[in-house]
Amino acid sequence: MTELPGSVRTLLRLEGLAVLLACLAAYGQWADRGWGFFVVVFLLPDLSMLGYLSNPQVGAAGYNAAHCYVGPVLLGAASVLWLGQSGLGIALIWGAHIGLDRMLGYGLKFSSSFHATHLGAIGRARRPGG
Repeated sequence: MTELPGSVRTLLRLEGLAVLLACLAAYGQWADRGWGFFVVVFLLPDLSMLGYLSNPQVGAAGYNAAHCYVGPVLLGAASVLWLGQSGLGIALIWGAHIGLDRMLGYGLKFSSSFHATHLGAIGRARRPGG
């Protein structure tokens, strides 16, 4: 896998920060649930990593489905059009989770390894000898 240039990686991390901050601001302004609800729902996308207990292909597919912006954007649009405030709150929390992950350098996974992401290697794979 080819590593991203540092400037591109930095830009993608800043993009994640922007999404995180925008989702936090929007949640505080428009969501009808409190911050306790936010904390609980914020952790839910990481349950998708349980797929790695089966194998890396299942794990990557589940992780990527839960950590792709398509889901929260579609849920947010459906909430604005039909579902109402609760759906919008969940969409904003989900987007904030993905934004934080991107900001920290956790990208979408390749099926070869949990440590191989579209933002570059993470964890042990990033260290020499990892």
